[in-house]
Amino acid sequence: MKPDTPERYGTISRLLHWGMAVLVIWQVLKIFDRIDDGEHWVGQTLVPWHVSIGTLILLLVLIRIGWALRNRRQRPPAPQPPLLGFVARAGHVLLYVALVAMPVTGISLLVGNGFGLEAFGLQLIPRGEEIAWLAALGSNLHVPLAWLLIVLVVGHLGAALWHHFVRRDGVLRRML
Repeated sequence: MKPDTPERYGTISRLLHWGMAVLVIWQVLKIFDRIDDGEHWVGQTLVPWHVSIGTLILLLVLIRIGWALRNRRQRPPAPQPPLLGFVARAGHVLLYVALVAMPVTGISLLVGNGFGLEAFGLQLIPRGEEIAWLAALGSNLHVPLAWLLIVLVVGHLGAALWHHFVRRDGVLRRML
């Protein structure tokens, strides 16, 4: 396994990045569950895994945050004007916040409604009484955060492509 270097992200960083990218795309496909009451392949195949995948994303993003903090000295930011550097850092922070907040609000919704939390067949939080404020927190924040996360992911993708095709500065190649 290759470590992170100033020229390239290491094996673990790339596995976490691209693995989470696949899982986030999987989660976003839940939007198709709104079509025809989920009576199609997305609703029947992918949506039943939504809670488990969301729980896995929470675990992976916490690992990823720890890994990024541990390796921050090996990861110099891409050279760019100060304003763009600030926007890039803010965008990454917002992505991490959204990636933590999404599963936390989803879990709040489940636990608040008394369902507990079951992921990959394991009961992680037992069923219990309803907690109205927790259910309301999850109910009011989960979907708006999903839309915010979609905007952030599209922005992240757009910035990566801009670096690759317009600036040609090798930023995207560091993660490939």
